[in-house]
Amino acid sequence: MVITVYLKEMEILSNKEPLWTKSFIMLMVGNLFVFMSFQMLIPTLPPYIKSIGASGTEIGLVTALFSIGAVLSRPVIGYLLEYRDRKPLVLLGAGALLAITLLYPLSQIIMMFLLFRLIHGLAWGWSTTVTGTAAVDVVPNSRLGEGMGYYGLSMTIGMIIAPSLGILIFQVTSFTNLIYFSAILGVIALLLLTTVTYQTPETVKRTKKEDLKFTYFGSFIEKSSWFPALVTLLVCLGYGSIATFIVIFGEERGISQIFLFYLCNAILATVSRPIAGKWFDEKGPKGLVLTMIVVTFAAMWVLSLAHSNLTLALAGVLFGIGFGTLLPTLQSWTLSKTTPNRRGIATGMYLSAIDMGIGVSGLVFGILAQFVQTGSLFQISSIFLVAALFLTLFEGKKSARAESRRLRKAL
Repeated sequence: MVITVYLKEMEILSNKEPLWTKSFIMLMVGNLFVFMSFQMLIPTLPPYIKSIGASGTEIGLVTALFSIGAVLSRPVIGYLLEYRDRKPLVLLGAGALLAITLLYPLSQIIMMFLLFRLIHGLAWGWSTTVTGTAAVDVVPNSRLGEGMGYYGLSMTIGMIIAPSLGILIFQVTSFTNLIYFSAILGVIALLLLTTVTYQTPETVKRTKKEDLKFTYFGSFIEKSSWFPALVTLLVCLGYGSIATFIVIFGEERGISQIFLFYLCNAILATVSRPIAGKWFDEKGPKGLVLTMIVVTFAAMWVLSLAHSNLTLALAGVLFGIGFGTLLPTLQSWTLSKTTPNRRGIATGMYLSAIDMGIGVSGLVFGILAQFVQTGSLFQISSIFLVAALFLTLFEGKKSARAESRRLRKAL
């Protein structure tokens, strides 16, 4: 809180539009606990379902079915965000996540476990879409990159710190105790989100349900923002193998301190995020995206070659800088290309790209894991980073040519 007071004072001195409001802070912290509650389960669910007899394909389905559920729910919530107030939608999503988390200890049968993952995905798609949209609503447009960078930090810290905490609880106690701890974090998140003063845009308030025509595809794709969402999909296709197999990889290589990967990742993501947000606002997204794709690619290869805690930590450092900066940058890029009333759909499309990328990657590499070593999976999946790099380079050149033609016509 001392840091946020300091940032508020700096805003006053610099005459900037206020970013560090109570609502933004509570929304960001509440989202942090949502992500921590959820992300601490990510690396522990594959070894848990393996322990009750799941095959490699079924381990891949743990991620894939979850992602399918998230993708299926997002067009519906994107449509609702075009005309509904934010608060009840945010609280319903957080409450649903808490409820499904408490059901996991009942899932001793593999098929039941996989069904719970699908339902959990539906709730996750709902919650992350509405909360992300609510965050955009409270951030000034002139500070969108910076604001969403800080908001994205709550996602990234949750994605990075919570898995190591989950691994520790899972290894030291039991899966059931892990679920209870996750539920406690979910309760805290729900309480924090009730304190937020939500700001529904005027265009949304004026919109009536009767004025809108729901089509699943129309609420799934925001045409103006498709390109950064596509880059997000490719980046997460690369990262999905790590999200699914990092713990199993550590067991294969005899690396005992897997938490070092997440710890170093979290520290560097925290340090680099404010710098990246200002870079976005001042210079735009493309140079930043290209640089961080290269760093993430290097991180994947360093991780794939790791046989010690030191190399694992180095991979975490590179991931914190690269992947930790990429996600919020791509989110800001996606949202900067759309209108306020379509932010919910754009947010849902961006988050679906993450879930589809990680989910498809988990399923494909789950099957491939039966034939190659886990380290090789990371190397193969890095090809998607190369595709994202060249796609962004091509888009940059195409945009430059279009701008040049526009200027020539103007002259």
